[in-house]
Amino acid sequence: MKASHFRLMMNIWPPFLLTGIHATRVSDDYREVDCELRLRWYNRNYVGTHFGGSLFAMTDAWYMLMLMTILGRDYYVWDQHAAIQFIAPARGTVTARFRLDDTILADIRANTAGGDKYLPQFIVDIVDSKGTVVAQVTKTLYIRKKPAKRGSGATS
Repeated sequence: MKASHFRLMMNIWPPFLLTGIHATRVSDDYREVDCELRLRWYNRNYVGTHFGGSLFAMTDAWYMLMLMTILGRDYYVWDQHAAIQFIAPARGTVTARFRLDDTILADIRANTAGGDKYLPQFIVDIVDSKGTVVAQVTKTLYIRKKPAKRGSGATS
């Protein structure tokens, strides 16, 4: 799927659309994603800052979806664990950036080549318009190479 179509689909996906989460950029090779969350009446908490669940949700699924696309159908890729640390009150527009480089991808492929599971961790900073980190999310993914498919069993 073209990255522009993927971005549009994610932006109209109800969990993102209804919380105001918006993907602003998806690179053509799926190695870079940027998203933002603007403070609105429907996503603020009692004290007027971003609702923590919306901050957490803006980091959900990105690395899993990026890796599923990059690695292809030969791999299982699942979100396994995530934790958020709230650092400062989040006001205004906040952003998160997701990045995968050649080193990370080579590490994943090397650690799963024998069919073993691999649990890499990714840290995502959520920053405000001044560049202040307001929250940090640690994501752990489960990645495993699928076993090779056996032949049909027919012999000649």
